[in-house]
Amino acid sequence: MNHGIHTIDTGFVRPRFDAAYLLVEQSRAAFIDCGTNYAVPRLLQALHDAGLAPGNVDWLILTHVHLDHAGGAGELMAQLPNARLVVHPRGARHMIDPSQLWAGASAVYGEDVMEATYGRLRPIPAERVVEAPDGHVVSLAGRPLLCLDTPGHARHHISIYDERANVCFTGDTFGLSYREFDTAMGPFILPTTSPVQFDPDALHASIRRLIDLKPAAMYLTHFDRVEQVEKRADDLHVQIDAMVAIARSAQERSRGAEDRHETMKTDLTGLYLSRAQAHGWDGGREQLLNLLGMDVELNAQGLGVWLDSQHKAPG
Repeated sequence: MNHGIHTIDTGFVRPRFDAAYLLVEQSRAAFIDCGTNYAVPRLLQALHDAGLAPGNVDWLILTHVHLDHAGGAGELMAQLPNARLVVHPRGARHMIDPSQLWAGASAVYGEDVMEATYGRLRPIPAERVVEAPDGHVVSLAGRPLLCLDTPGHARHHISIYDERANVCFTGDTFGLSYREFDTAMGPFILPTTSPVQFDPDALHASIRRLIDLKPAAMYLTHFDRVEQVEKRADDLHVQIDAMVAIARSAQERSRGAEDRHETMKTDLTGLYLSRAQAHGWDGGREQLLNLLGMDVELNAQGLGVWLDSQHKAPG
């Protein structure tokens, strides 16, 4: 029984890379995460396929405001006349006025790349934005969706516990699990430490908090449903510690920030390759980098920001 949960492939980057979710309860609906502007037609089509109209949607719930999860929020909300947006209190202002999000990302990638990848970010009227502190409950036609503060990947991250289905929607807190790595041993999973707010202690605690709910499954934005959650959590805890060790080793061995970054990328690639092969995956280094190259780059960046934060003088 899927309890009215529909997985939507947003089409971002490649197939089965980035998901949004549609929850249906008594002809009312909620989206969890939404991808980019270019995903909006896919979300509306999924709604139509479920026999519903835009006016049936009560909520768009964002796990966090990174653009692969939330870039299309303004455009989608413009198509949903009755919906309100639910977001962590730290993320609300960026949905009401996304100019800072746009400027920060454009400074890294350039405006042309941003337009092509995400589309222009559209503001959401403040009166349609609901802040979700820890413990906030969203009611979908009487079906409670519990919002939990789950930092570690980002300080503005929530995960959503659906008691009816006994599952969690985890955004990036419960890591990444791309279906190309599935084997007879099940899904392969790894943490995401992408910039700029990685906190290993907080991430460990958030994962434990989700496991304490004893959910039957986790729904990851990258990508889809993962079961055997205790085992996957153990895998994540081991890898978070290994990635922190890689970062600290690179800090000691490096001859500067660029050298440190390249050292971390090399060592992270080796970690993921050895673990994937031990998991029964039969691909090699080149194939792994075709699938995980972006994540290796972003994880190394996030670890670098975290290292620098650890070495700042107090005060």
